[in-house]
Amino acid sequence: MSKFKHHDQDEDEFGPSRTQIKREAEALQALGLELVELGDKHLAQIGLEGRLADAVYEARGMKHREGRRRQLQFIGKLMRDEDHEVIQAQLDKVKNIGRQMSHTQQQTEVWRDRLMTEGNTALQEFIDSHPAVDAQHLRQLIRNTQKEAALGKVTTNANKLFRHIRETLEQLEP
Repeated sequence: MSKFKHHDQDEDEFGPSRTQIKREAEALQALGLELVELGDKHLAQIGLEGRLADAVYEARGMKHREGRRRQLQFIGKLMRDEDHEVIQAQLDKVKNIGRQMSHTQQQTEVWRDRLMTEGNTALQEFIDSHPAVDAQHLRQLIRNTQKEAALGKVTTNANKLFRHIRETLEQLEP
């Protein structure tokens, strides 16, 4: 028998390669960086606890590049002891909520602009696609917003119209 390792031997007896270990450590550091860059509200939704939470909050306040890099390495090390799949799933969920909110915001702006410029055609299309909307209230908001715009002051009613459209669109989301 040869003293060299054959390729058909099971590589699991040696464990993961150094390259694989390094890749996993970098992935955990990248996940840690995403956590550090989240806003307070979203970070609270992730539900970090203990030393990991403390390390993430500490890294958020660091300005010095090298200190921050070391802190991110430390966060990566702490992540090894955590269920990082659960943390990643929570992070993905938070990101998805942000995308949904952004989409709703864009749709609200589109509908507001259409309702203000296209008149009854856009209004009827909105009512048809959102049968639960209070059509009379929506018409009144549009009229009041148009009056404000004609006077050159677009504030109160424009905000009310925007909120009403957004709330109607949010009712459709799961």
